[in-house]
Order: sequence, then C-alpha cells, then structure tokens
Amino acid sequence: MRSWFKHSRHALLPSCLALLLTGCAGGVLDPKGPIGLAERSLIWTATWMMLLVVVPVIGMTIWFAWRYRASNKAARYEPNWDHSTRIEAVVWAIPCVIILFLAIITWKTTHELDPYKPIEAEVPPVQVQVVSLDWKWLFIYPELGIATVNEMAMPTNVPVQFHITSGSVMNAFFIPRLGSMIYSMAGMTTKLALLSSEDGIYDGMSSHYSGAGFSGMKFKAHSTDQAGFDAWVEKVRASGATLDMAAYERLAEPSENNPVAYYGNVTPSIFGAILHHSAPGMLMHPPAAADPAAPASPHAGGHAEGHEGHEGHAMRAADAGAHGHVGHKE
Repeated sequence: MRSWFKHSRHALLPSCLALLLTGCAGGVLDPKGPIGLAERSLIWTATWMMLLVVVPVIGMTIWFAWRYRASNKAARYEPNWDHSTRIEAVVWAIPCVIILFLAIITWKTTHELDPYKPIEAEVPPVQVQVVSLDWKWLFIYPELGIATVNEMAMPTNVPVQFHITSGSVMNAFFIPRLGSMIYSMAGMTTKLALLSSEDGIYDGMSSHYSGAGFSGMKFKAHSTDQAGFDAWVEKVRASGATLDMAAYERLAEPSENNPVAYYGNVTPSIFGAILHHSAPGMLMHPPAAADPAAPASPHAGGHAEGHEGHEGHAMRAADAGAHGHVGHKE
C-alpha cells in the first residue's frame, strides 16, 4: 500500500501542478510584451521572497506543535523562559533584509516601468486615444482618422502610446497579457505605453467596477504584422461611418454588451472636445462641437493638461506602485 501511494504521488504531482497553472494562461502570468514580462518577473520575485518567511513559519508551527505535544515527555519544559537574544535576532533580521530587498527592487522597477515613459524602439509609436464609456470602449486613431468601438489593432513590435480619458465615471483600462492597468478619469488624460511582441488577439477589459454593464465592458486587441494592420485600417475606413460629436453623444448613451463598430472618418480634435465635455462641471451641459479646422492631436486638450498637472502625476505615482508597468499605469 505504501509503495502504491509513493508511485501515485509522483504521478499525480505533475498533473496537479499542470492543472493549477492552467489558470495562468491568457493572463498576467502569460505575457506577450516587454512590460508584461517585467511585471511578471517582479510578481514572482516578490512572491519567492515572501515565501522565505511564510514557509519556515508554517513549518516551524507544525514542528513546535508536534515537538511539544502533551504526550511527548522527553520535550524540555521551561515555564519561566521568556527571552532569547538569538531568536530575537533571527526573527527581526530576516524580515528586515527581505523588506529592504523588496524596497530596492520596487523603487527600481517603479521608475523603469513608469507608464509615462515611452518604450524605446526604432519606429515611432502608434498613437491611440481611448475613451471609456457606459459600457464600452472607444478607440480613436488621430493620425489615421479612424475610430472603433470594442476593438483595436496594433502592429507587432511597434510601441503603442495610449492617451486615456473617461466620458463617464472613473474606470480602468487593462490588457492583461500586455501588462499594466491604468485609470481613465473624466476631464483629464492618463497615458500608457505598451508593446506586443507576438501576433495574437488579446483580451482587454475594464478592471474597475463602473455599474450595471461592467461585466460586458470588454474588447479585443489585435496584434499583427504591418500588412495585417494596414488591412485592418482599410477595413475600418471602408465602413463609411463618421464619428462627430452627434455620433459620440449617441454612442455615449449607456448600453451593455456593445458589438464592435467602425468609424471610417473622425472629426479632428474630437478627443479634446470629449475631454472638455467630460471635465468637472461640464457633464451636465451640451458639448461644444469640435473645430474641424483644428489639427488632430494625440495629446489631451488644454483643459485636461491643466488637470493632469496636479492630478495626473499623483495618480501616476500611485498607479505605478500599485499595478506596475508595475503599473504601466497612470
């Protein structure tokens, strides 16, 4: 019986580990970009360092319970014992060293993975403006003059610079396999730089509860070669639909489980108009039409930049530490 258990244990252990790790597929522990890889490395490093404390404590708890059980008459019994300098040194020194190590790598990676920090590459980044709505995602490509709902695309191995805001309540933009989660907030922009190193279709989501349609607020991020990306752009342009402020107002109405939608034409500077419309105190007023003569810009409008000066940088620091680029977050 004991021999059978020993052989069964060796056979079942790999199967159990494989079963547990299946939950990692498609998530933050299965990254497809440099930011996600760096975040996974930090997660594993912090986990192993913490286990250096957790595992010995659990082991010693079990050992002490067995060693000093009531039936073990051979165990030393010292009812008046209350102090050991050696034990005090160990239980304080080891956690202090671990905390110091974690503090150093957290400081280092927080600055290396600053979400505002552009990803170095030989090609310029693709500019994408993102608006979180109830309950869908709007993606605007200002340099290409197109927009989409609940779907985006990017060339593989080309950085993407996101400029993110909200047309409604506070939300959070997240593509788990590319790394980083960052807030979207009305009347201001946050920024995020990501890069996909492999072709694929990655799940994007809202990671911040925002109301009744939150569970269906998902999108697909397509990563493909340049030819595939160009073909996707042409498909969007062929739709013929135009995203102007009137179309945006219709789109901004609360709705759940929205299908993918394409806009082959976009009113220039509409992102700035959305920012102004969503600024504090403006949501109750009709939006001003975007100026067609104004050049499209990947950056937030002047009003939002003012908010970003004192709010955005504070959020950047908080997000970077909490979620990593180690937030690539802002």
